[in-house]
Amino acid sequence: MSDALIIALPSKGRLKEQTEAWLSDCGFRLEMAGGDRGYRARLQGLPGAEVRLLSAADIAQSLDAGDVHLGLTGEDLLRERGGDVDSRVLLLRALGFGRADLVVAAPQSWIDVDTMADVDEVAHAYLARNGRRMRVATKYHVQTRAFFAAHGVADYRIVESLGATEGAPAAGAAELVVDITSSGATLAANNLKILGDGVILRSQAQLAASLTAPWTDGRIASLNRLMSVIEGRAAGRRLCSLHWPVERNGDAVAAVADWVARGAALRPDGMLVQEAELFDAAGALAAAGVGPVTVTRPDYVFEARSAPVERLCARLGR
Repeated sequence: MSDALIIALPSKGRLKEQTEAWLSDCGFRLEMAGGDRGYRARLQGLPGAEVRLLSAADIAQSLDAGDVHLGLTGEDLLRERGGDVDSRVLLLRALGFGRADLVVAAPQSWIDVDTMADVDEVAHAYLARNGRRMRVATKYHVQTRAFFAAHGVADYRIVESLGATEGAPAAGAAELVVDITSSGATLAANNLKILGDGVILRSQAQLAASLTAPWTDGRIASLNRLMSVIEGRAAGRRLCSLHWPVERNGDAVAAVADWVARGAALRPDGMLVQEAELFDAAGALAAAGVGPVTVTRPDYVFEARSAPVERLCARLGR
């Protein structure tokens, strides 16, 4: 039986483009197997892996079922799997792209409805007046029910959204919608407003591991290699390396003691520091008479251990 680490990546759309750009920035090139229209690929630089190209929804399902070891998809789709998803899937890293919010939106003409408490009042009135429950159009049944229950809203019913959810109120198919949005522009164009406390989830692309898939030492080793590069690249993008004359090392170390206490890493003649703290640290060195100080930006900063892999091993009992 193959010991390959099976990774599921998006097969189409903007998320596929963003995923390929992110992998390329990390140093991994996605190579298609069977031509551009194939659904198998490999990552150059990670020989122990097999890549399957699936829809974002299918990736969430495959992670949940344990059909793949690793997958990249939206957190909204993972949460929609229902039940205790955190017992089946472990989020390893938020990736910063594919951002979208799952929100509750009402018609802009409902001028007195701005919160979920207002929705509760309107739902009661709607039921009393019409003899039926207010309709909420959505594709996100699980998260809608959980969110409405948390806000004490019960007098509603979900209607399945098979097309453009934001058009349901105008079409007379629903009174409210629960939908995913990146900017709110499409909702506004359909005369809908997001409730002030109506954000259900601030979603983004997540690299996630299946807790139900079969993990072997070889697969863990492949994951460790992948994550060390991903984490190393992320660290390289947020850190700067300060360098000072080695003969001034004593004065320099004393000048940057506060940064070291907060986690900055000393080097024989320098220090790795967060980019946001670069100018303050350089100013402290100048005030101590240490110079010239130069700055470089590392491509990668590799650590001896991968915290995400350690979290996964702990969850797997390995």
